Amino acid sequence: MTDLPEKQIKRLRALIQEAETNLAAATELLISVAGDDERVAPVAREDTLGKVIEGVFDGQNMVGSDSKTYPVPANYASKSKLVQGDILKLTIADDGAFMYKQIGPVPRKQVVGQLILENGHYFVDVNGKKFRVLLASVTYFKAKPGDQVSVNVPEDDANSEWAALEAAL
Repeated sequence: MTDLPEKQIKRLRALIQEAETNLAAATELLISVAGDDERVAPVAREDTLGKVIEGVFDGQNMVGSDSKTYPVPANYASKSKLVQGDILKLTIADDGAFMYKQIGPVPRKQVVGQLILENGHYFVDVNGKKFRVLLASVTYFKAKPGDQVSVNVPEDDANSEWAALEAAL
């Protein structure tokens, strides 16, 4: 019985953390859809510092130095052409807004491959190696399966699963 309150506290902490992450992701999605309209979401200001976390972009999310996973808006990752392994700084403002900044790009190379669609996910086949790409990038470039595309990948792409779509050719 003495372990029950401790387990409940841990579970509540996990639920609160998950809710905060979901709220921040929803805020980012709202901003990406509606823009930085002051009526929709407060614009980040320098005096709203909040919590700062550095982490590594895994192709879709940021894995923080605290080992937690933080959602990176697909539009930001796509527009910034983030590559797996890039170092990001996340500022979580006091109002819950997430603000990302790329602070350490990894060395990268540009390669050409064919866009393919498998099981609802887009990949680029580069000489037999498949790299996942974000749907936001595919739709932005109006690319279709079978198209030749240019992607950025880490210079040492041996363990890379993701690529950043550079252009549809």
